[in-house]
Amino acid sequence: MTGGANAAAGNGAAVGNAELRAILDEVGAYGARISGRELKAAAEAIVRARRVFVAGAGRTGFASRAFANRMMHLGKPAFFVGETTTPSVGEGDVLVVGSGSGTTASLVAAVEKAKGIGVEVVTLTMFPDHRIGALADVVVAVPGVTPKRAPGEAQSAESIQPMGSLFEQLCWLAYDALVLILMPLLGQTGESMFERHANLE
Repeated sequence: MTGGANAAAGNGAAVGNAELRAILDEVGAYGARISGRELKAAAEAIVRARRVFVAGAGRTGFASRAFANRMMHLGKPAFFVGETTTPSVGEGDVLVVGSGSGTTASLVAAVEKAKGIGVEVVTLTMFPDHRIGALADVVVAVPGVTPKRAPGEAQSAESIQPMGSLFEQLCWLAYDALVLILMPLLGQTGESMFERHANLE
């Protein structure tokens, strides 16, 4: 590689590093605002639940799917809403919903139906006072930015990232923090969780 090419590669790395650092700064600053008390309340709801149902749409849904996977690793019967093998919910179950706006129509409908059956609802959301948050038994307020807010409604964060990226990243980390809270409550370790890891890969 020539000296010019080396310099270009170095400059590219520096630019990428600066952008990554900016994202990490955002995640660190706003992640510190997520309430430990709210996360603990969410964990307690999951511990007492018979089964865990998890829902989310779009990129937030990917973080929610990963959380459902960890619930299985923790030994809780867990299902992602919308999958063909997901059974009906019932009293004694918990529904964990990730929704930045708190108004996604499909998720609102799921929460309303679950509440009518007597299912406890936990939500991670930017807007605790929106429909899903108002219905939920446990709300974990997660900062973020969304173009889906109502006209004139304030954002709960500022971000250099597009659309809901900050909220989606913080949801993933909040779910992982929940896993750490749940491990001792459920008597689980990394080793015991790995025993449930998929082996048809």
